[in-house]
Amino acid sequence: MAGVLLPTACPACGALGAAPCARCSTLVRPPPVLPAPPGLDWCAVLMAYEGVGREVVARLKYRNARSAVPWLAAGMAEAVARRGTGGLDVVTWVPTTPERRRARGFDQGRLLATAMARFLAVPCRPLLRRLPGPPQTGASRAERLAGPRLAVRRRPPPGVLLVDDVVTTGATLSAAAQLLRAAGATHVAGSVAARRSARLTAAEADREADP
Repeated sequence: MAGVLLPTACPACGALGAAPCARCSTLVRPPPVLPAPPGLDWCAVLMAYEGVGREVVARLKYRNARSAVPWLAAGMAEAVARRGTGGLDVVTWVPTTPERRRARGFDQGRLLATAMARFLAVPCRPLLRRLPGPPQTGASRAERLAGPRLAVRRRPPPGVLLVDDVVTTGATLSAAAQLLRAAGATHVAGSVAARRSARLTAAEADREADP
């Protein structure tokens, strides 16, 4: 009944039905083969941030197209499972800024982490908080590489799966992982919906750097 009253649409092409639709799903490109950001033991990535992959993530992030969350979370969980879930005690996420959360009405990282945790049968807990400060978007490359200002909300368990929507320079995931390790985590892995190619331009990094 919910599907009849509130039909879903493909965030890439707009066709009614699955999100994304069967045709667009076949157009999703594999992620670039790049090393995990420093501080992570490994990082499982679902797809490349281009074409259909970019549309799916960007429309979730900027247009509240949540219909793709189950598909994204299932794919991300499968990529993590291939690495092995042993030693993972909790799923958490890189929080967006309070201003962006209020403007959007949600935190896309939390949506993905919560859905992933259900697939993996691992608890989901908020372990990080975003401190006041300017957004990554529009910052200089040096500022972006320093990462956003984050703090630990509570002591993490030994094994943490850190979720984010897009990895660009890797600075955000690195900053979060280092904080979690300093607070007591001994194994920090990453899970990302999409990864940028290493060939991104400075302008592209400015547009996509901030969660």
